[in-house]
Amino acid sequence: AIKRAVNRAGTRTKQAAVAVAGSAVITKIISMPASLSDDDMADQIQLEADQYIPYPMEEVNLDFEVLGISEKNEEMVDVLLAASRSENVDIRVAALELGGLTAKVVDVEAFAMEAAFSLLGHQLPDGGEGKTIAVVDIGATMTTLSVSHDFKVIYTREQVFGGKQLTDEIQRRYGLSYEEAGLAKKQGGLPENYEPEVLQPFKEAMVQQVSRSLQFFFSSSQHNSVDHIVLAGGCASIGGVDAMIEDKVGITTSVANPFANMSLTSRVKPDAIREDASSLMIACGLALRRYSEK
Repeated sequence: AIKRAVNRAGTRTKQAAVAVAGSAVITKIISMPASLSDDDMADQIQLEADQYIPYPMEEVNLDFEVLGISEKNEEMVDVLLAASRSENVDIRVAALELGGLTAKVVDVEAFAMEAAFSLLGHQLPDGGEGKTIAVVDIGATMTTLSVSHDFKVIYTREQVFGGKQLTDEIQRRYGLSYEEAGLAKKQGGLPENYEPEVLQPFKEAMVQQVSRSLQFFFSSSQHNSVDHIVLAGGCASIGGVDAMIEDKVGITTSVANPFANMSLTSRVKPDAIREDASSLMIACGLALRRYSEK
């Protein structure tokens, strides 16, 4: 699939960025002396990492980023530590290699989403500045809630729910193959009872998932509200679901479109990119990465 996409795009690029799901990544902010050089800090982190990582270090891919001077001690810096089992990284690297690409960056989905968030200012109250925004990414099998304040992610949570459940129900109800059900879900042509008996219950389940995710956030943080909800992922493009969520939870809701303020080449069909825009937030975040970055 990756190779077909590369060939179809006609790109000569051979380097790529991928992301690991947040559930497969351990992150922790630690404090280190500000006087350490990058090399010394890397050596020190390798020595101390087993305090934070519950796996044998030889089975882990580990990286770090200096966030800045610690608010608690000016002689220390806050360092973001991120680690994942090597198998989670290796499987993505191998998939790219099958497509003729080399993995230059392996990021974390939550961080890629945070990077893409900067493209949504036009959709947010006051451009998002000083606001608490909930991004609900409803993918094929997983729903991820990322809450940011002033464009910095302060909370993430994943739960098992996604568009595959709708595809499975279409397949079961109408006797289609999985591939046929997926195409019918996107292109239409299903019997008249599809919308009231299959699609509407799924949309109601989406609303419940969003409401439940927000309640988990409110109960585990100092926040008891958010200023705006942004829907991302393939399921976000289902017609009318944003209005249903807004009506249920009482919070203004919109569907993510990170391409809204971008210029499009003549080879890109505007209608097609608008239809898929909400599912490409993580891809946009990865595309914003510079290969010179750590």
